[in-house]
Amino acid sequence: MGMIAAVKNWWASQPWAWVCLGLLGAWPGCALAENWPQWRGPFFNGATSETNLPAQWTLADPSVWSTPLPGRSGATPVVWDNHVFVSSPDPEKNLRLFCIQAVDGKILWSRKVGEGDRVQGKNNLASCSPVTDGQRVYALFGSSDLAAYDFHGNLAWQRQLSGEFGAFANLFLYGASPLLYAGKLYVPLLQRNPPTYGHALDGRPTRQSWLICLDPATGRTLWRHERPSDAREEAMEAYTTPLPRAGANGTELILLGADCVTAHHPDTGAEIWRYSGLNRLKNPGGRIVPSPVCAPGLVFACGPKREMLIALRTGRSGQLGPPDEAWQTTIYVPDVCTPLYYRDKLFVLDGDRQVLTCFQPATGEKVWQGRLGIREIFNASPTGADGKIYCVSEEGTVVVVSAGEKFEILATIPMGEGPVMSSVAVAGRRLFIRTSKSLYGIAAQ
Repeated sequence: MGMIAAVKNWWASQPWAWVCLGLLGAWPGCALAENWPQWRGPFFNGATSETNLPAQWTLADPSVWSTPLPGRSGATPVVWDNHVFVSSPDPEKNLRLFCIQAVDGKILWSRKVGEGDRVQGKNNLASCSPVTDGQRVYALFGSSDLAAYDFHGNLAWQRQLSGEFGAFANLFLYGASPLLYAGKLYVPLLQRNPPTYGHALDGRPTRQSWLICLDPATGRTLWRHERPSDAREEAMEAYTTPLPRAGANGTELILLGADCVTAHHPDTGAEIWRYSGLNRLKNPGGRIVPSPVCAPGLVFACGPKREMLIALRTGRSGQLGPPDEAWQTTIYVPDVCTPLYYRDKLFVLDGDRQVLTCFQPATGEKVWQGRLGIREIFNASPTGADGKIYCVSEEGTVVVVSAGEKFEILATIPMGEGPVMSSVAVAGRRLFIRTSKSLYGIAAQ
Protein backbone atom coordinates (compact mmCIF):
# COMPACT_ATOMS: atom_id res chain seq x y z
CA MET A 1 0.00 0.00 0.00
CA GLY A 2 1.40 3.43 -0.93
CA MET A 3 1.91 6.22 1.58
CA ILE A 4 -1.07 8.29 0.32
CA ALA A 5 -3.44 5.32 0.51
CA ALA A 6 -2.14 4.43 3.97
CA VAL A 7 -2.80 7.95 5.25
CA LYS A 8 -6.32 7.90 3.80
CA ASN A 9 -7.09 4.58 5.44
CA TRP A 10 -5.69 5.72 8.80
CA TRP A 11 -7.81 8.90 8.63
CA ALA A 12 -10.97 6.97 7.78
CA SER A 13 -10.43 4.60 10.71
CA GLN A 14 -10.37 7.33 13.37
CA PRO A 15 -13.61 7.82 15.38
CA TRP A 16 -13.27 11.60 15.15
CA ALA A 17 -12.41 11.77 11.48
CA TRP A 18 -15.93 11.71 10.05
CA VAL A 19 -17.16 14.24 12.59
CA CYS A 20 -14.40 16.61 11.47
CA LEU A 21 -15.25 15.97 7.84
CA GLY A 22 -18.89 16.73 8.49
CA LEU A 23 -17.92 20.17 9.73
CA LEU A 24 -15.44 20.72 6.91
CA GLY A 25 -18.14 19.91 4.37
CA ALA A 26 -19.54 23.40 4.82
CA TRP A 27 -16.23 24.98 3.77
CA PRO A 28 -16.09 25.66 0.02
CA GLY A 29 -12.30 25.43 -0.14
CA CYS A 30 -11.83 22.14 1.70
CA ALA A 31 -9.81 19.62 -0.35
CA LEU A 32 -10.41 16.46 1.70
CA ALA A 33 -13.57 15.26 -0.05
CA GLU A 34 -12.03 13.36 -2.94
CA ASN A 35 -13.92 10.09 -2.47
CA TRP A 36 -17.61 9.24 -2.25
CA PRO A 37 -17.58 6.27 0.14
CA GLN A 38 -21.26 6.16 1.18
CA TRP A 39 -24.55 6.96 -0.51
CA ARG A 40 -24.69 10.55 0.82
CA GLY A 41 -21.00 11.13 0.26
CA PRO A 42 -17.96 11.90 2.43
CA PHE A 43 -19.82 14.22 4.85
CA PHE A 44 -23.07 12.21 5.09
CA ASN A 45 -25.04 15.22 3.80
CA GLY A 46 -25.10 14.84 0.01
CA ALA A 47 -22.24 17.31 -0.55
CA THR A 48 -18.55 17.29 -1.43
CA SER A 49 -15.80 19.88 -1.72
CA GLU A 50 -14.77 18.67 -5.19
CA THR A 51 -14.27 21.41 -7.80
CA ASN A 52 -13.79 21.71 -11.57
CA LEU A 53 -17.02 19.86 -12.29
CA PRO A 54 -19.12 20.31 -15.42
CA ALA A 55 -22.32 22.34 -15.46
CA GLN A 56 -23.16 21.23 -19.02
CA TRP A 57 -22.34 18.23 -21.21
CA THR A 58 -23.63 15.99 -23.95
CA LEU A 59 -23.27 12.23 -24.19
CA ALA A 60 -21.04 12.71 -27.23
CA ASP A 61 -18.43 14.72 -25.33
CA PRO A 62 -14.99 13.07 -25.16
CA SER A 63 -14.97 13.74 -21.41
CA VAL A 64 -17.96 11.39 -20.96
CA TRP A 65 -17.66 7.61 -20.74
CA SER A 66 -20.43 5.06 -20.29
CA THR A 67 -20.43 1.44 -19.18
CA PRO A 68 -23.46 -0.81 -19.84
CA LEU A 69 -24.91 -2.51 -16.77
CA PRO A 70 -27.13 -5.61 -16.88
CA GLY A 71 -30.10 -4.32 -14.88
CA ARG A 72 -31.77 -1.39 -13.14
CA SER A 73 -30.94 -0.31 -9.61
CA GLY A 74 -31.66 2.62 -7.32
CA ALA A 75 -28.33 2.20 -5.55
CA THR A 76 -25.99 5.20 -5.74
CA PRO A 77 -22.42 4.36 -6.83
CA VAL A 78 -19.63 4.73 -4.28
CA VAL A 79 -16.12 5.76 -5.28
CA TRP A 80 -12.67 5.37 -3.76
CA ASP A 81 -9.76 6.64 -5.85
CA ASN A 82 -9.97 4.81 -9.21
CA HIS A 83 -12.63 2.31 -8.10
CA VAL A 84 -16.38 2.77 -8.58
CA PHE A 85 -18.66 0.19 -6.97
CA VAL A 86 -22.15 -0.36 -8.35
CA SER A 87 -24.90 -2.83 -7.43
CA SER A 88 -27.01 -4.43 -10.15
CA PRO A 89 -29.16 -7.45 -10.93
CA ASP A 90 -28.30 -9.44 -14.03
CA PRO A 91 -30.66 -11.07 -16.57
CA GLU A 92 -30.65 -14.32 -14.52
CA LYS A 93 -31.86 -12.32 -11.48
CA ASN A 94 -28.56 -12.69 -9.69
CA LEU A 95 -27.59 -9.79 -7.42
CA ARG A 96 -24.14 -8.56 -8.35
CA LEU A 97 -21.53 -6.05 -7.28
CA PHE A 98 -19.46 -4.41 -10.02
CA CYS A 99 -16.07 -2.73 -9.65
CA ILE A 100 -15.49 -0.22 -12.44
CA GLN A 101 -12.45 1.90 -13.24
CA ALA A 102 -13.22 5.56 -12.54
CA VAL A 103 -11.05 7.07 -15.27
CA ASP A 104 -12.50 5.20 -18.24
CA GLY A 105 -15.40 2.96 -17.17
CA LYS A 106 -13.60 -0.35 -17.66
CA ILE A 107 -15.17 -3.18 -15.65
CA LEU A 108 -12.47 -4.58 -13.37
CA TRP A 109 -14.59 -7.36 -11.86
CA SER A 110 -18.09 -8.38 -10.82
CA ARG A 111 -19.21 -10.78 -8.11
CA LYS A 112 -22.47 -12.58 -7.42
CA VAL A 113 -23.63 -11.72 -3.89
CA GLY A 114 -27.19 -13.13 -3.95
CA GLU A 115 -29.93 -14.30 -6.25
CA GLY A 116 -33.66 -14.07 -6.86
CA ASP A 117 -34.11 -10.42 -7.78
CA ARG A 118 -37.67 -9.18 -7.86
CA VAL A 119 -39.40 -5.86 -8.52
CA GLN A 120 -41.96 -4.21 -6.26
CA GLY A 121 -43.18 -0.75 -7.26
CA LYS A 122 -40.12 1.30 -8.15
CA ASN A 123 -37.74 -0.86 -6.10
CA ASN A 124 -35.93 -4.11 -6.63
CA LEU A 125 -33.56 -6.08 -4.41
CA ALA A 126 -30.55 -4.07 -5.67
CA SER A 127 -31.64 -0.75 -4.15
CA CYS A 128 -29.08 -0.50 -1.31
CA SER A 129 -25.92 1.50 -1.98
CA PRO A 130 -22.61 -0.18 -1.11
CA VAL A 131 -20.09 1.40 1.27
CA THR A 132 -16.30 1.35 1.33
CA ASP A 133 -13.45 2.26 3.67
CA GLY A 134 -10.71 2.15 1.03
CA GLN A 135 -9.70 -1.40 1.99
CA ARG A 136 -12.91 -3.35 1.50
CA VAL A 137 -16.29 -2.70 -0.09
CA TYR A 138 -19.49 -3.89 1.59
CA ALA A 139 -22.55 -4.73 -0.51
CA LEU A 140 -26.02 -5.28 0.97
CA PHE A 141 -29.07 -6.40 -1.01
CA GLY A 142 -32.77 -6.55 -0.16
CA SER A 143 -32.51 -10.34 -0.08
CA SER A 144 -30.51 -9.78 3.17
CA ASP A 145 -27.32 -10.96 1.43
CA LEU A 146 -24.32 -8.98 2.70
CA ALA A 147 -20.73 -9.48 1.54
CA ALA A 148 -17.34 -7.82 1.88
CA TYR A 149 -14.65 -7.84 -0.83
CA ASP A 150 -11.21 -6.36 -1.12
CA PHE A 151 -10.48 -4.07 -4.06
CA HIS A 152 -9.26 -7.03 -6.13
CA GLY A 153 -12.62 -8.79 -5.79
CA ASN A 154 -11.47 -11.34 -3.21
CA LEU A 155 -14.25 -12.33 -0.80
CA ALA A 156 -13.52 -11.42 2.83
CA TRP A 157 -16.82 -12.72 4.23
CA GLN A 158 -20.46 -13.22 3.34
CA ARG A 159 -23.68 -13.87 5.26
CA GLN A 160 -27.46 -13.72 5.00
CA LEU A 161 -28.88 -11.49 7.71
CA SER A 162 -32.25 -13.22 7.41
CA GLY A 163 -30.76 -16.19 9.24
CA GLU A 164 -30.59 -14.05 12.37
CA PHE A 165 -33.32 -11.48 11.77
CA GLY A 166 -35.82 -13.15 9.45
CA ALA A 167 -36.70 -12.18 5.89
CA PHE A 168 -36.91 -8.41 5.60
CA ALA A 169 -40.53 -7.26 5.85
CA ASN A 170 -40.83 -4.08 3.80
CA LEU A 171 -43.69 -3.59 1.34
CA PHE A 172 -41.54 -2.12 -1.45
CA LEU A 173 -38.60 -4.38 -0.59
CA TYR A 174 -35.71 -3.39 1.62
CA GLY A 175 -33.94 -0.27 0.36
CA ALA A 176 -31.88 1.25 3.18
CA SER A 177 -28.12 1.57 2.76
CA PRO A 178 -25.64 0.53 5.45
CA LEU A 179 -23.49 3.03 7.33
CA LEU A 180 -19.74 2.54 7.79
CA TYR A 181 -18.44 4.66 10.63
CA ALA A 182 -15.44 4.56 13.01
CA GLY A 183 -14.60 0.93 12.35
CA LYS A 184 -18.13 -0.45 12.59
CA LEU A 185 -20.76 -1.38 10.00
CA TYR A 186 -24.34 -0.42 10.85
CA VAL A 187 -27.47 -1.83 9.21
CA PRO A 188 -30.90 -0.33 9.96
CA LEU A 189 -33.88 -2.68 9.83
CA LEU A 190 -37.18 -0.90 10.39
CA GLN A 191 -39.88 -3.31 9.24
CA ARG A 192 -43.46 -4.46 9.60
CA ASN A 193 -44.73 -6.71 12.37
CA PRO A 194 -46.31 -9.14 11.75
CA PRO A 195 -44.82 -9.75 8.29
CA THR A 196 -47.80 -9.87 5.94
CA TYR A 197 -45.97 -9.68 2.60
CA GLY A 198 -45.41 -12.85 0.58
CA HIS A 199 -41.71 -12.10 0.10
CA ALA A 200 -41.27 -11.84 3.89
CA LEU A 201 -43.01 -15.06 4.92
CA ASP A 202 -40.43 -17.53 6.20
CA GLY A 203 -42.11 -19.40 9.05
CA ARG A 204 -41.33 -16.75 11.64
CA PRO A 205 -44.63 -15.19 12.81
CA THR A 206 -43.20 -11.95 14.22
CA ARG A 207 -40.58 -9.32 13.47
CA GLN A 208 -38.74 -6.70 15.47
CA SER A 209 -37.11 -3.53 14.20
CA TRP A 210 -33.40 -3.20 14.86
CA LEU A 211 -30.26 -1.14 14.63
CA ILE A 212 -27.60 -3.75 13.88
CA CYS A 213 -23.85 -3.34 14.37
CA LEU A 214 -21.39 -5.63 12.59
CA ASP A 215 -17.64 -6.11 12.64
CA PRO A 216 -16.45 -5.01 9.15
CA ALA A 217 -13.50 -7.42 9.32
CA THR A 218 -15.55 -10.56 9.91
CA GLY A 219 -19.24 -9.74 9.39
CA ARG A 220 -19.98 -10.91 12.93
CA THR A 221 -22.86 -9.23 14.75
CA LEU A 222 -21.36 -7.12 17.55
CA TRP A 223 -24.72 -6.07 18.94
CA ARG A 224 -28.31 -5.53 17.93
CA HIS A 225 -30.53 -2.94 19.56
CA GLU A 226 -34.28 -3.31 19.27
CA ARG A 227 -35.88 -0.10 18.11
CA PRO A 228 -39.58 -0.18 19.09
CA SER A 229 -42.24 2.37 18.15
CA ASP A 230 -45.98 2.97 18.29
CA ALA A 231 -46.30 2.94 14.50
CA ARG A 232 -48.65 0.48 12.86
CA GLU A 233 -48.86 -1.43 9.61
CA GLU A 234 -46.73 0.01 6.78
CA ALA A 235 -45.84 3.04 8.89
CA MET A 236 -43.50 0.74 10.86
CA GLU A 237 -41.27 0.55 7.80
CA ALA A 238 -38.53 2.91 6.64
CA TYR A 239 -36.01 3.12 3.82
CA THR A 240 -33.62 5.44 5.64
CA THR A 241 -29.90 5.23 6.43
CA PRO A 242 -28.48 6.18 9.87
CA LEU A 243 -26.41 9.33 10.20
CA PRO A 244 -23.53 10.02 12.65
CA ARG A 245 -23.27 13.41 14.33
CA ALA A 246 -21.27 14.95 17.16
CA GLY A 247 -23.48 15.96 20.10
CA ALA A 248 -23.32 17.01 23.75
CA ASN A 249 -23.57 13.33 24.69
CA GLY A 250 -20.74 12.37 22.34
CA THR A 251 -21.22 10.94 18.88
CA GLU A 252 -24.78 9.88 18.14
CA LEU A 253 -26.29 7.76 15.39
CA ILE A 254 -29.50 9.34 14.12
CA LEU A 255 -32.15 6.90 12.91
CA LEU A 256 -35.40 8.02 11.26
CA GLY A 257 -38.56 6.01 10.67
CA ALA A 258 -41.64 4.39 12.19
CA ASP A 259 -43.17 7.76 13.16
CA CYS A 260 -40.12 8.93 15.12
CA VAL A 261 -36.47 9.97 15.03
CA THR A 262 -34.03 8.56 17.59
CA ALA A 263 -30.39 9.00 18.57
CA HIS A 264 -28.28 6.00 19.58
CA HIS A 265 -24.91 5.37 21.18
CA PRO A 266 -22.57 4.03 18.44
CA ASP A 267 -20.92 1.53 20.81
CA THR A 268 -24.05 -0.12 22.15
CA GLY A 269 -27.10 1.12 20.24
CA ALA A 270 -28.61 2.43 23.47
CA GLU A 271 -31.17 5.13 22.82
CA ILE A 272 -30.12 8.65 23.86
CA TRP A 273 -33.17 10.62 22.80
CA ARG A 274 -36.40 10.23 20.84
CA TYR A 275 -38.77 12.59 19.08
CA SER A 276 -42.15 11.03 18.34
CA GLY A 277 -45.15 12.12 16.34
CA LEU A 278 -43.77 12.57 12.82
CA ASN A 279 -46.87 10.79 11.50
CA ARG A 280 -49.34 13.33 12.83
CA LEU A 281 -52.12 12.16 10.49
CA LYS A 282 -51.74 8.60 11.86
CA ASN A 283 -51.46 7.29 8.31
CA PRO A 284 -51.03 3.48 8.49
CA GLY A 285 -49.24 3.65 5.14
CA GLY A 286 -46.86 6.30 6.42
CA ARG A 287 -43.48 4.75 5.61
CA ILE A 288 -40.56 7.20 5.60
CA VAL A 289 -38.07 7.28 2.73
CA PRO A 290 -35.82 10.39 3.15
CA SER A 291 -32.88 9.88 5.48
CA PRO A 292 -32.11 12.37 8.27
CA VAL A 293 -29.76 15.32 7.69
CA CYS A 294 -27.65 17.25 10.19
CA ALA A 295 -26.37 20.82 10.49
CA PRO A 296 -24.54 22.33 13.47
CA GLY A 297 -26.90 22.02 16.42
CA LEU A 298 -29.78 20.64 14.34
CA VAL A 299 -31.25 17.39 13.01
CA PHE A 300 -33.70 17.54 10.09
CA ALA A 301 -36.32 14.83 9.68
CA CYS A 302 -39.10 14.32 7.16
CA GLY A 303 -42.47 12.93 8.09
CA PRO A 304 -44.20 10.41 5.83
CA LYS A 305 -45.94 11.15 2.54
CA ARG A 306 -44.75 14.79 2.26
CA GLU A 307 -46.40 15.56 5.61
CA MET A 308 -43.72 17.85 7.07
CA LEU A 309 -40.05 18.68 7.50
CA ILE A 310 -38.97 19.42 11.06
CA ALA A 311 -35.74 20.84 12.51
CA LEU A 312 -34.85 19.55 15.99
CA ARG A 313 -32.38 21.13 18.37
CA THR A 314 -29.67 18.76 19.56
CA GLY A 315 -27.81 18.27 22.82
CA ARG A 316 -30.87 16.73 24.47
CA SER A 317 -31.65 13.39 26.07
CA GLY A 318 -34.81 11.45 26.82
CA GLN A 319 -38.15 12.26 25.19
CA LEU A 320 -38.12 15.37 23.00
CA GLY A 321 -41.17 17.54 22.38
CA PRO A 322 -42.30 20.96 21.11
CA PRO A 323 -39.65 22.92 23.09
CA ASP A 324 -37.00 21.05 21.09
CA GLU A 325 -38.45 22.04 17.70
CA ALA A 326 -36.50 24.84 16.01
CA TRP A 327 -38.91 25.13 13.06
CA GLN A 328 -40.99 23.11 10.67
CA THR A 329 -42.66 23.41 7.29
CA THR A 330 -45.40 21.53 5.46
CA ILE A 331 -45.02 23.20 2.05
CA TYR A 332 -43.03 21.57 -0.77
CA VAL A 333 -41.46 18.88 1.41
CA PRO A 334 -40.20 15.59 -0.06
CA ASP A 335 -41.76 12.16 -0.06
CA VAL A 336 -38.62 10.39 -1.31
CA CYS A 337 -35.69 12.80 -1.80
CA THR A 338 -33.31 13.26 1.14
CA PRO A 339 -32.51 16.96 1.71
CA LEU A 340 -29.04 18.35 1.00
CA TYR A 341 -26.94 20.34 3.47
CA TYR A 342 -24.37 22.33 1.51
CA ARG A 343 -22.49 25.60 2.05
CA ASP A 344 -24.40 26.37 5.25
CA LYS A 345 -27.78 26.05 3.52
CA LEU A 346 -30.47 23.37 3.49
CA PHE A 347 -31.78 22.41 0.05
CA VAL A 348 -35.07 20.52 -0.04
CA LEU A 349 -36.39 18.90 -3.22
CA ASP A 350 -40.10 18.11 -3.54
CA GLY A 351 -39.63 15.59 -6.31
CA ASP A 352 -43.33 15.14 -6.99
CA ARG A 353 -43.85 18.85 -7.69
CA GLN A 354 -40.34 19.55 -9.08
CA VAL A 355 -39.74 22.38 -6.58
CA LEU A 356 -36.34 23.04 -4.98
CA THR A 357 -36.22 25.26 -1.88
CA CYS A 358 -33.20 26.79 -0.17
CA PHE A 359 -33.58 27.38 3.61
CA GLN A 360 -31.54 29.02 6.30
CA PRO A 361 -31.01 25.92 8.47
CA ALA A 362 -31.16 27.65 11.85
CA THR A 363 -34.41 29.53 11.31
CA GLY A 364 -36.25 27.94 8.39
CA GLU A 365 -36.22 31.28 6.55
CA LYS A 366 -36.70 30.70 2.84
CA VAL A 367 -33.75 32.03 0.84
CA TRP A 368 -35.25 31.09 -2.52
CA GLN A 369 -37.55 28.60 -4.19
CA GLY A 370 -37.94 27.57 -7.81
CA ARG A 371 -39.35 24.97 -10.18
CA LEU A 372 -36.93 22.74 -12.04
CA GLY A 373 -38.59 23.43 -15.37
CA ILE A 374 -39.61 19.91 -16.39
CA ARG A 375 -42.70 17.86 -15.58
CA GLU A 376 -40.87 14.72 -14.49
CA ILE A 377 -40.80 13.02 -11.09
CA PHE A 378 -37.57 13.23 -9.07
CA ASN A 379 -36.79 10.33 -6.72
CA ALA A 380 -33.01 10.74 -6.59
CA SER A 381 -31.70 13.01 -3.84
CA PRO A 382 -29.92 16.26 -4.79
CA THR A 383 -26.12 16.42 -4.73
CA GLY A 384 -24.08 19.55 -3.90
CA ALA A 385 -20.67 20.15 -5.46
CA ASP A 386 -18.59 22.97 -6.94
CA GLY A 387 -21.27 25.58 -6.23
CA LYS A 388 -23.88 23.54 -8.06
CA ILE A 389 -26.79 21.26 -7.19
CA TYR A 390 -27.29 18.22 -9.39
CA CYS A 391 -30.83 16.78 -9.58
CA VAL A 392 -31.76 13.75 -11.71
CA SER A 393 -35.33 12.93 -12.72
CA GLU A 394 -36.85 9.49 -13.03
CA GLU A 395 -36.76 9.93 -16.82
CA GLY A 396 -33.01 10.55 -16.71
CA THR A 397 -32.97 14.34 -17.11
CA VAL A 398 -30.26 16.12 -15.13
CA VAL A 399 -31.12 19.64 -13.94
CA VAL A 400 -28.13 21.65 -12.69
CA VAL A 401 -29.00 24.52 -10.34
CA SER A 402 -26.77 27.19 -8.80
CA ALA A 403 -26.16 26.82 -5.07
CA GLY A 404 -25.89 30.63 -4.77
CA GLU A 405 -28.12 33.27 -3.24
CA LYS A 406 -30.77 33.13 -5.95
CA PHE A 407 -32.53 30.36 -7.84
CA GLU A 408 -30.91 29.82 -11.23
CA ILE A 409 -31.06 26.80 -13.53
CA LEU A 410 -27.64 26.41 -15.14
CA ALA A 411 -28.42 23.52 -17.49
CA THR A 412 -30.91 20.80 -18.36
CA ILE A 413 -29.38 17.64 -19.83
CA PRO A 414 -31.65 14.83 -21.10
CA MET A 415 -29.68 11.60 -20.64
CA GLY A 416 -32.64 9.20 -20.82
CA GLU A 417 -32.40 5.54 -19.84
CA GLY A 418 -35.05 5.77 -17.14
CA PRO A 419 -36.15 4.84 -14.60
CA VAL A 420 -33.34 6.62 -12.73
CA MET A 421 -33.50 6.42 -8.92
CA SER A 422 -29.81 6.79 -8.08
CA SER A 423 -28.32 10.06 -6.85
CA VAL A 424 -25.28 11.65 -8.47
CA ALA A 425 -21.96 10.66 -6.89
CA VAL A 426 -18.92 12.95 -7.18
CA ALA A 427 -15.23 12.09 -6.83
CA GLY A 428 -11.96 12.73 -8.62
CA ARG A 429 -13.43 15.73 -10.49
CA ARG A 430 -16.05 13.52 -12.10
CA LEU A 431 -19.78 13.03 -11.80
CA PHE A 432 -21.00 9.44 -11.70
CA ILE A 433 -24.59 8.90 -12.84
CA ARG A 434 -26.26 5.51 -12.72
CA THR A 435 -29.20 5.07 -15.12
CA SER A 436 -31.28 1.92 -15.57
CA LYS A 437 -28.88 0.76 -18.30
CA SER A 438 -25.47 2.35 -17.75
CA LEU A 439 -22.98 3.99 -15.45
CA TYR A 440 -21.70 7.34 -16.76
CA GLY A 441 -18.51 9.12 -15.77
CA ILE A 442 -18.58 12.82 -16.65
CA ALA A 443 -15.67 15.24 -16.32
CA ALA A 444 -15.28 18.89 -17.30
CA GLN A 445 -13.85 19.37 -20.79
